[in-house]
Amino acid sequence: MNTINEKPGSVAPLNQLEQLRQFTRVVADTGDFALMKEYAPEDATTNPSLILKAAQKPEYQSLIQQAVTDGKKAGASPDDILRQVLVLFGREILKVVPGRVSTETSAKLAFDTAALIDEAHVFIALYAKMGIPRERILIKLATTWEGIQAAKVLQKEGINCNMTLLFSLAQAVAAAEAGAKLISPFVGRILDWYKKDTGRDYPPAEDPGVLSVREIYAYYKKYGYPTEVMGASFRSKDEVLELAGCDLLTISPNLLGELKSGTAPVTRKLSPEISRGFKLAKFSLDEKGFRWMLNESAMATEKLSEGIRLFAADAAKLAALIAK
Repeated sequence: MNTINEKPGSVAPLNQLEQLRQFTRVVADTGDFALMKEYAPEDATTNPSLILKAAQKPEYQSLIQQAVTDGKKAGASPDDILRQVLVLFGREILKVVPGRVSTETSAKLAFDTAALIDEAHVFIALYAKMGIPRERILIKLATTWEGIQAAKVLQKEGINCNMTLLFSLAQAVAAAEAGAKLISPFVGRILDWYKKDTGRDYPPAEDPGVLSVREIYAYYKKYGYPTEVMGASFRSKDEVLELAGCDLLTISPNLLGELKSGTAPVTRKLSPEISRGFKLAKFSLDEKGFRWMLNESAMATEKLSEGIRLFAADAAKLAALIAK
């Protein structure tokens, strides 16, 4: 394991965010452009909940108004206007981050492969009209079997996908076999489930969400899958630091602030070399195998369903806000 706490030729210590960047690509988990500028992430990821939160701020009302005005002129449906809002936020985010932005498909389509593919095409076309190439876009899909099949088609078309609401190795393996560009395992939501189920707290090194991502990362590196692993949904700075070395980590502004203000040494916990020591058997999943393995995990089954419901509810609230 490696520890970095000083710049070469300097006695001034690096803060923990700077240290983390030595091992991991840092992504901002927010729809707030001002906060992105403050922490200078390489990429940004959004979801209906984050966009809803940002859209209620006065400084972002102009984007909502622009989408509504343009949509009315074009005779667009409410769903089309909602998609335009998401893309306008994505465009503004890409003015701040040098890399990619994730734009999420509708949670209501989570079990409809054809509809997910169609919506992805709409997003890519809207971005293209703004002069933004598909290379800078990640289409977010819930990691249902239908979402995975949509990713399989889209990736062959050169449209990169971010598989979200991912809580299990079964989902991760199926997504990698489909050729997904990136997965977002939800660390904090896994911890939430186990704390509620067992009634106990977990130290960071034993955090069930952390352990899940370590297993997925090790499996990918051990068997040569190019799919990127991006830990998401963190509850504490300690959870983040336990995954130092993961390909990417998407981190909320408050936790980015905690990392920026800390100077304690950061130790790399994940690496391809470390992963070789994991004893993990390789397996493959067809639809029946996927559904059975997912069903065997009460946590993953419940959190996937809950996540889809919550994202659908926040998307409906965002649509209502636009309708005003």
